[in-house]
Amino acid sequence: MSILAWTWIIVGITFALYIGIAIWSRASSTGDFYVAEKSVHPIANGMATGADWMSAASFISMAGLISFLGRDGSMYLMGWTGGYVLLAMLLAPYLRKYGKFTVPQFIGDRYYSNAARVTALLCAIFVSFTYVAGQMRGVGVVFSRFLNVEINTGVIIGMALVFFYATMGGMKGITYTQVAQYCVLIVAYMIPAIFISILLTGNPIPQLGYGSAVTSNGAQLLNDSSAQGRYLLDVLDGLHQDLGFAAYTAGQRPVIDVFFITFALMVGTAGLPHVIIRFFTVPKIRDARASAGWALLFIAILYTTAPAVAAFARTNFIKTVHNIAYADAPSWIKNWEQTGLIAWTDKNGDGIMQYSKGTAFQGGKPNKAKDNVDTSNPNEIYVDNDIMVLANPEIAKLPNWVVALVAAGGLAAALSTAAGLLLVISSAISHDLFKGVLFPRLTEKQELLWARIAAGFAVCIAGLFGIYPPGFVAQVVAFAFGLAAASFFPAIIMGVFNKKANKEGAITGMLVGIIFTAGYIIYYRFINPAANNPAGWWFGISPEGIGTVGMLLNFASMWVVGKFTPEPPVEVQELVESLRYPAERVDGVIKPTPPPSAAH
Repeated sequence: MSILAWTWIIVGITFALYIGIAIWSRASSTGDFYVAEKSVHPIANGMATGADWMSAASFISMAGLISFLGRDGSMYLMGWTGGYVLLAMLLAPYLRKYGKFTVPQFIGDRYYSNAARVTALLCAIFVSFTYVAGQMRGVGVVFSRFLNVEINTGVIIGMALVFFYATMGGMKGITYTQVAQYCVLIVAYMIPAIFISILLTGNPIPQLGYGSAVTSNGAQLLNDSSAQGRYLLDVLDGLHQDLGFAAYTAGQRPVIDVFFITFALMVGTAGLPHVIIRFFTVPKIRDARASAGWALLFIAILYTTAPAVAAFARTNFIKTVHNIAYADAPSWIKNWEQTGLIAWTDKNGDGIMQYSKGTAFQGGKPNKAKDNVDTSNPNEIYVDNDIMVLANPEIAKLPNWVVALVAAGGLAAALSTAAGLLLVISSAISHDLFKGVLFPRLTEKQELLWARIAAGFAVCIAGLFGIYPPGFVAQVVAFAFGLAAASFFPAIIMGVFNKKANKEGAITGMLVGIIFTAGYIIYYRFINPAANNPAGWWFGISPEGIGTVGMLLNFASMWVVGKFTPEPPVEVQELVESLRYPAERVDGVIKPTPPPSAAH
């Protein structure tokens, strides 16, 4: 069967599964809608967290970034993985112990202020919309290639599906849908990786395969007899250098930027509300820790495979496109050309595709190929980062059903995270703004109705972001992480570990952090994109890494303002201490264990 037929079958089956789960797990209360009545098993929550965490950026774009950045791309692996560990070990159990539905609710109560709560929910909405833009973009990319529809149409289809199961099932429906989506995405990611690892190196374990030597079959697949017996990464380094790029295993990005991006991704993780809320869905505090451990295991399967997928895809890509007559180009190139995510212009009129360092078109956009050819370098091929994982099975000539499975996996990754983000937005509007601030007398039925209306509104806005994205998937997601690092992380970490942190400091810090970070990103992405390069950045720090500076400004603002404003009330300080110390059982009654300072 054709790729299209297989895609319709596999995507149709998975979509039917998601819709069936949403109908089965329909939310009937606000507890169901917000936190699934705190009844999710730790293993199931670990899978759901893995799906929520591994968005389109992880599935579609991360390996593509590593393919083009080489060693510098490791900052995404280190930042996102380290950030999850930070969240799971340092923050999640304490927030779960606090027992509130949402992060803005925690901040509002901890900082004894509706103003702090509103500031936090505005930050949550801003961060979540930035993040969801990347997911909708990923949905559109998959639909446009594999189901032969326009990217915008694909975004609308994705919007409709997410709207259905997010508004019907709430957190309960999303959780069990995400369990199914995790199974789909991890199988879809691993099968082609295993296939290609065997074809190139004979090793069925991708994590080991990309550090192994190329076999005779692999050399034949690459159409390069000299590759046989050489390590795959050595072959890739040679290909890069022959085309004018730096060696794949060498880094070029400024060290300070690599550090700042890694740190922004790490602490931004700990501030992402759609991941934090997952730890509110388990019955007990110890279950939060257990589900964090399971999620880390499930996440590690994909994250340790991504560098292998990147190396395989990059090697196959270069061997497939460079110095090949366009008339003889493989079918995958012409298939992807229809999406506008890869394009070729014949600069020298020889009919041969030439791929090398530099942009093929002015502005880098293939739809400008006819009018804006960039003749300053010999590169004739434009390729979008986001196609590398999705096109990888086609480039390696794997069976059509594997190609279709990857499409279903990409959709599962994008939709699972989009649903979690939309729930955060709807919860922030219905629970934190309407119920918590504007209309505290709302009944549970009215609050649930507003939550569903807010989710529908959020889906429409998210769709617009998907149709007009501010960048490629992983880049947009990196912006969201920077914004989360600059706004939420200091307020949460100080709220848990510093009983003296007060409302004036928290509000000021969140506003300073997010305004500075958003302003820097907007300036270099939209106001002065020509300056978006290492020479134009402040101290060599890119927009993806500026969240670290925003976070430091947030911390500094909290500390300075806190020194000149009143301390929190005594009861708030006692609450903070009780969060950090376990309860003990005395004569059958659970009593808080006093902190060390109070015990002596």
